[in-house]
Amino acid sequence: MPTPSSPSQNHLLAALPTADFEPLAAHLERVHLPLGEMLYEPGGQMRHAYFPTTAIVSLHYVMADGASAESAGVGNEGVVGISLFMGGDTTSSSAVVQTAGDAYRLERGRLLQEFQRGGLMQRLLLRYTQALMTQMSHTATCNRHHSVEQQLCRWLLLTLDRMASNELVMTQELIASMLGVRREGITEAAGRLQRAGFISYRRGHIAVLDRAGLETRVCECYEVVKKELSRLLSDVRYRQDTA
Repeated sequence: MPTPSSPSQNHLLAALPTADFEPLAAHLERVHLPLGEMLYEPGGQMRHAYFPTTAIVSLHYVMADGASAESAGVGNEGVVGISLFMGGDTTSSSAVVQTAGDAYRLERGRLLQEFQRGGLMQRLLLRYTQALMTQMSHTATCNRHHSVEQQLCRWLLLTLDRMASNELVMTQELIASMLGVRREGITEAAGRLQRAGFISYRRGHIAVLDRAGLETRVCECYEVVKKELSRLLSDVRYRQDTA
């Protein structure tokens, strides 16, 4: 197993062959991301890309009245800061740490240099961007057409996929803010899941007791997002040093 401080915990970095990774490694800076830290603000200058290892970052939009909703989450499967290599230095969304942990950040000039060289790094970043766009589109559809309970199950399962633990440090208020729903709706949905024995909830902590149970309640959006990421990276070989 990779150590907590290893870049190989990030799937994109782990997919680079040694010959491509070693020149990049010297420019990767390990950083700890505390819960709630703002990595990007709307319209702000983006200076780094972040490759999470144990942290999870929420991409969301905040309206003029303060209301907000998450458009996607990024964990060890991806990178935060796709605007840097997609032609822009700013973004209209915010990037906030949802789950505290570590990440490796790369200065934007070095990221652009690696991207413009072409090769596997460019292909990985573009494929991941397609997967992220799928996640964003299904998040919007899910928020419009599926129940709060289904949305909560989707969010919990996607979060679990990025974690080594089955316990989340997360308040109902924060989940409601990310899903763009009322806190009372999250309370009711979490209560039903707890009574079914799928989760255990105490203030600020959610433990998933029965993942298979959550999968019986979730909408199809979760599986579509998961399968698209798997499909796009299905031919990737990981470096032997990840063991």
